[in-house]
Amino acid sequence: MGVDVRVVRWLREHGHDAAHLRDRGMQRTPDEEIFSRAISESRILLTFDLDFGEIAALARGQRIGIVLFRLRNTRTPHVIERLSRLLESSSETLEKGNVVVVEEGRYRIRELPVGGTGGSLA
Repeated sequence: MGVDVRVVRWLREHGHDAAHLRDRGMQRTPDEEIFSRAISESRILLTFDLDFGEIAALARGQRIGIVLFRLRNTRTPHVIERLSRLLESSSETLEKGNVVVVEEGRYRIRELPVGGTGGSLA
């Protein structure tokens, strides 16, 4: 959600099975439906939309990894740089179905279900 198609292209070029909502004609699909589709396809969501963190927290056992970008600089090269660093250090965290908040200088991990032990990565 809100992630430039060039980020998806970069992910594909680096061997990831990535899809953009536009690829599937889903850019106007409700968030809950996108979340359900990501679960059914075992995908990790990349988004600027804060609603997905809340949806994940209330999902009652349905878990997928979510990368939630909270960046002041939202230009694509910067987003790719922050995502690249995250993937180098924390791909296992995402595969476990946690929310990782990507900020300018750090990553915050929100383990689900809510109440798990969270942490920060630099």
